Amino acid sequence: MSGQNESGQRDSEHRESGAASTPKGERRRQQLIEAASALLVEGGFSAVRHRAVAERAGLPLASTTYYFDSLDDLITAAVEHQSRTELDRSERQWRDVPEEERTVEATVQVLLDHLLGHRQPSVEADYEAVLSRYERLVATGRRQFLRPLMREMGEQMDALLLDVLSRCGYATDRAAVARLVALVDGTVVNALIQVDPNPRDAAAQALLAELRA
Repeated sequence: MSGQNESGQRDSEHRESGAASTPKGERRRQQLIEAASALLVEGGFSAVRHRAVAERAGLPLASTTYYFDSLDDLITAAVEHQSRTELDRSERQWRDVPEEERTVEATVQVLLDHLLGHRQPSVEADYEAVLSRYERLVATGRRQFLRPLMREMGEQMDALLLDVLSRCGYATDRAAVARLVALVDGTVVNALIQVDPNPRDAAAQALLAELRA
């Protein structure tokens, strides 16, 4: 057993210090992360499998085990990539809104785009995207290996939302942000349970009422 552990450690160290850390290796690793992230969004955690990721990335099957210690390791990288991509997009979106246009409606739009993802072209597509997002969030809670990452990303999300609200003139704190997130989550989940075709609009109305109160 000790020999197997030492062998696994050497393989991991080889990935970190060998070809995996070269420019080509980094590009391939990123291709796999992006492929896994896309599969995660499209089909949830069950869609992220070694073969599916390799095929999506256009790389050999062995590349997934070469660049990642395990499927959990690959999933963690995919979730982090997706989360940071959404954070960066939300920050850019907010910076692009001129100060004179930072109305309560604009604030709600930024908050919902961050919490629910950007609105899809049709009501049906947006419903499916929001539903899939919440299914992934619930499924994330069942995977203990993701909890440290989700706590870290949650703190960064709260900081962004706090900044958005404060810049719009709302005196708030992290507890208030948590209440707003809970309001959105509760409204969306209730809308999904009732098969409301437009959970995003239901959440928008709830947020508008809260911020105007």
